[in-house]
Amino acid sequence: MTDYVSTTPGLFPLPDWAKEDLSDLKGHQKGDLIDGDEGAEIAAAYDEAREEVIGVQQEAGLDRVSEGQLRWDDMLAHPLAVHDAVDTQGIVRYYDNNNFYRDPVVQGELDSSGDVASELEAAAEFVDGDDLQAVLPGPYSLSDLATDDYYGDEAEFLAAIADFLAGEVDAFPEVETLFLLEPSLVENAPEDGLDERASEAIDRVATATDADVVVQPYWGALEEKVYAHLLDADIDAIGFDFVAERDDNVYNLQEYGATDDVSLGLADGQNTLVEEPEAIRDRVDWVYEQIPVTDFETVYLTTNTETFYLPYAKFEEKLAALAEAAEIAEVKAA
Repeated sequence: MTDYVSTTPGLFPLPDWAKEDLSDLKGHQKGDLIDGDEGAEIAAAYDEAREEVIGVQQEAGLDRVSEGQLRWDDMLAHPLAVHDAVDTQGIVRYYDNNNFYRDPVVQGELDSSGDVASELEAAAEFVDGDDLQAVLPGPYSLSDLATDDYYGDEAEFLAAIADFLAGEVDAFPEVETLFLLEPSLVENAPEDGLDERASEAIDRVATATDADVVVQPYWGALEEKVYAHLLDADIDAIGFDFVAERDDNVYNLQEYGATDDVSLGLADGQNTLVEEPEAIRDRVDWVYEQIPVTDFETVYLTTNTETFYLPYAKFEEKLAALAEAAEIAEVKAA
């Protein structure tokens, strides 16, 4: 029987009180953003906010609980932005939206930093390892968001990013699931040759953990060759953004098949309209109707994108809707 798992891709909005407190504590300039060296008061505020968002997920009934990535001022670029070998320089638009991040310019060899592992260790105080979900940028997206001023070769830089992320993963506490977020596979699709190397880089990160690995692209559908190569990686599930694009995602599933597990982005991570749980479950049925194979071992029900775009109250409502949708799906499947 299919196991329906409610979750998110992480990167949560800050609770309203934390947004106000941290604005006062950190300041408002580029140099005031998180760099891995924050003082005790700032660290304490993030600790309290982390505990709160973990509690919100647990209260909503999510099957996988994320740390929340509340410190990630630079969104997916965060793991590099706090690295000693990286200089954060000019402000760059974060994909095609109204958010911005500091350009992480890699100026030296990338070794593991342990920054994300320390966040997960803090989360593990409140979450059992069977429920804890780790979130990282995928290696292709992280390399796409960064600037290389050290390795000097696109393929070598991608491989170095993959090794760096694998080192981060190796330091993780016990987690049940790892989401690798790969919007650049859609937004800036790799060309011939690089598409295969992108899959190999993802494979490098995935093999660093025994957790179930979900690769979650979003803001559209993968190009055919990119999708076909991704299926070769040693991963458990590929995600599909059915909010931004339906037909091309269905085509990939029909034409090339899927992994044993699948992640369905069925709730809008950027829109304040809160979907009804029954509507999310109906969308699962719609996906099944489009494809010949519907015996997935695990189906992750999630928002299509990160949720930091949402007002905090709407974020809470989205979590509850996803959790209830998974419960409905389990009952219906039984």
